[in-house]
Amino acid sequence: MTTLFSAPGPDPEPVPVRPGRKLGPIAATVGSSHRAWLEPIRGHYLSSGRTLSDLSFRILLAKSKLSELLRGVGHYPRWEVIHRLAEELGIPGWPLHRLWKQAALDAGKSKDWVERSTDNTVTIAPTGPPLEHGALRSIVAEGYRRYAGAFLPDQARDAAVEDTFAILWLSFGDALASPDTRRFAWEILRATVKAKADHRDRRPLLGEAAFDTVALRAQTSLKGEMAQLAESMELFAAISRLPETQLDVMVLRRLCGFSAHKVSDLLGIPLASVRSNERHAERFLEDTIELPPPTGGTTP
Repeated sequence: MTTLFSAPGPDPEPVPVRPGRKLGPIAATVGSSHRAWLEPIRGHYLSSGRTLSDLSFRILLAKSKLSELLRGVGHYPRWEVIHRLAEELGIPGWPLHRLWKQAALDAGKSKDWVERSTDNTVTIAPTGPPLEHGALRSIVAEGYRRYAGAFLPDQARDAAVEDTFAILWLSFGDALASPDTRRFAWEILRATVKAKADHRDRRPLLGEAAFDTVALRAQTSLKGEMAQLAESMELFAAISRLPETQLDVMVLRRLCGFSAHKVSDLLGIPLASVRSNERHAERFLEDTIELPPPTGGTTP
């Protein structure tokens, strides 16, 4: 029996080949928040076996415009069009609307435009996600929140975590078919946080919240706090240069204070891999800076 964290069963039946021209790729100009809902919609379309001609007739949108919508070309689409497309493809409306709305605001659309775009659609009720989705969320939500908080201020942190679970909901069939659902979900979180974080040399920068570590809080004097702050800034700059998995492990271990076992559960990778990545990261950091003692959570 396939469980939440186990490998899937037999491969599903192959998707029938649809007639007509192949759908082109997503445009390079599409931003991360737009891509967050567009990629799941494309995935549902490609696995449905439906054609652009069929969907065009059903959602009352010209075939050329539908193709543009699915490639992220042209004007940002109104929700009423996305809503009709979602109903045809069996996509849950609640998480899709959340992601569509955020991308609309990021694209410069006003709140008034967003509200008017939703006027002619059925009210989007917050229906519940799959049970497995809720079970996974209950296990990892706090860890996700603390990881995101190392890069983002409070409001952006909470938005990143909510966006992660919305994207996961839309892609949950793919998550269950992946080798490990936890790893699938973590990669969504990492990409979402990375898209919202500040960058330097294309590397995500640890935010102000990262300075709120046990070591920093333990300082009782201004001089000690300033010295620790300087050390932390040097450490954070070095951590940001680590490969992705090593960075994740060090943020979770050094800044969030999680045990290696908890990090393994959050990342969806073996415990041995967590320890190996931590060793490699520590070697790099020791060669780069004077590595301070861990802030907590060092239990194996």
